[in-house]
Amino acid sequence: MAPTVHHYENFHDDEDAQQLKDAMDGMGTNEETITQILTGRTNQQRRIIKDTYKTMFGEDLIEDLKSELGGNFETIILALLDEPIEYQAKELHHAISGAGTDDLTLVEILSIHNNDEVIQISNKYQELYETSVEDDIRGDESGTLQRLLVSLSTGNRDESNSVDRNAAIADAQELYDAGENAWGTEESTFNAILCLRSRRQLKLVFDEYETMIGHLIEEAIENEFSGTTKDGLLGLIMCIRDRPMYLATRLHDAMAGMGTDDRTLIRIIVSRSEIDLEEIKNSYEAKYSKSLSERVSSDTSGDYSKVLLALIGH
Repeated sequence: MAPTVHHYENFHDDEDAQQLKDAMDGMGTNEETITQILTGRTNQQRRIIKDTYKTMFGEDLIEDLKSELGGNFETIILALLDEPIEYQAKELHHAISGAGTDDLTLVEILSIHNNDEVIQISNKYQELYETSVEDDIRGDESGTLQRLLVSLSTGNRDESNSVDRNAAIADAQELYDAGENAWGTEESTFNAILCLRSRRQLKLVFDEYETMIGHLIEEAIENEFSGTTKDGLLGLIMCIRDRPMYLATRLHDAMAGMGTDDRTLIRIIVSRSEIDLEEIKNSYEAKYSKSLSERVSSDTSGDYSKVLLALIGH
């Protein structure tokens, strides 16, 4: 894993808290100081600063920032201060309950995390919203996509490192018989195999499918499914094949066409900055022949842009 944000060695939480206080006191706000401190510390260090701020000044850093900042700059600064699991739970809730369900964000959040993280996110979701992820998905989705998302939300994927070629051949045959070799599509077979098998095993299944049938599993998905179900399955398969490339593609799509999906841009850059953002940057440049920094620079502006670029480590 290759993060872009690292532990700040010369860390003094009281000094950082004081600087943040000074940046918001008096006339105007010193956005540069806020950006410099919060992008230059890890999430754990930021949350220590938040606690120290309250101890030193008897005020809530989040509330003070909310009263001083606005727009996407405020959104990204607050995202930096959220505990990571809680942040993902909030994003999951927004994707389900916002205006129109954001199916691809649901697939993203449920497919990039391991079992333990998915279960933690689900538990936090229950704690925050007094309802389960599964119930909310069932209330908002239907059909094949609903079943796929519910399956992913259980955090029940095999996570062993062993692979079995014979089992992969059998699964590839089963997928073929359930899809391209069938009259109609047996969606439950796709669901079970894609949500239960380990990532390593699925890569082998995809290879065996290509060897056996002569084209990629993605082509089968294109032929057998449509709409958001097709897009969701293709996203899941891309994530299983290559997570950094999948997230690079999500970032590209967030900035493609008219307008920008700032929420996705913020979520991926903030939440992957301490995990694998360096790899995502490399994947982005390899696929789109342009650096992620260049693209973000041309698509965003002001202090918001500066925070994104600081996290990307341009």
